[in-house]
Amino acid sequence: MSKILIIEDEKNLARFVELELQHEKYDTHVEYNGRKGLEMALNEEWDAILLDLMLPELNGLEIARRVRQSKSTPIVMMTARDSVIDRVSGLDHGADDYIVKPFAIEELLARLRAVLRRVEIEDSQGTSNLAKQKIVKFNDLVIETSNRTVHQDNKIIDLTKREYNLLITLIENANNVVSRDQLLHKIWGPDSKIETNVVEVYIRYLRNKIDVKGRPSYIKTIRGTGYVMRTDDSVVKSDQNEQTE
Repeated sequence: MSKILIIEDEKNLARFVELELQHEKYDTHVEYNGRKGLEMALNEEWDAILLDLMLPELNGLEIARRVRQSKSTPIVMMTARDSVIDRVSGLDHGADDYIVKPFAIEELLARLRAVLRRVEIEDSQGTSNLAKQKIVKFNDLVIETSNRTVHQDNKIIDLTKREYNLLITLIENANNVVSRDQLLHKIWGPDSKIETNVVEVYIRYLRNKIDVKGRPSYIKTIRGTGYVMRTDDSVVKSDQNEQTE
């Protein structure tokens, strides 16, 4: 039986979600306060956390960030904010998925099943061949996979979990175009409901961190297709269908 922590200060909504999860045979616990919710998230083992964004004492973004410092527990964020920036902010702070209020309970249950299934798939598949290497080099980028650290010109580049996974995926497919849908499937999971424009936002974030002023961008956009990282810049210059967003 999967254990689910619900951190939600709207008591009627929290009770409704709790009852529906219990009906689906989940073991649940509810916290209405952000600080107490964080304590429960850190001090006990959970299969997933349903996390409200706006909470008393400690908001959902801060809870997600602190949980991610020590745990990989799947987090589904429940929020009334539905702009791309708000959703990306939640994902950046460690959420695995999000659902916008008001929501149908069937959608919440589907998203919860999806993140739990994603964990099972990742555990069964293990790490990729590239990730098994201790040191990965791509032009002037040096990646230590053991601690997921990226170096460039002897400086450490601070990447979020998804930015790092996005970089590794593009390097694994160097010289091959990877579509937005493929990146969604790989980084967010096959059952993710996240829109492809979130991928574009993360590509921009990653470019801002790894690109060097005055040099060609590492990540090239192929119009209507996806993205590619080339090992040979001369190939980039000769391809008229490529552009940098």
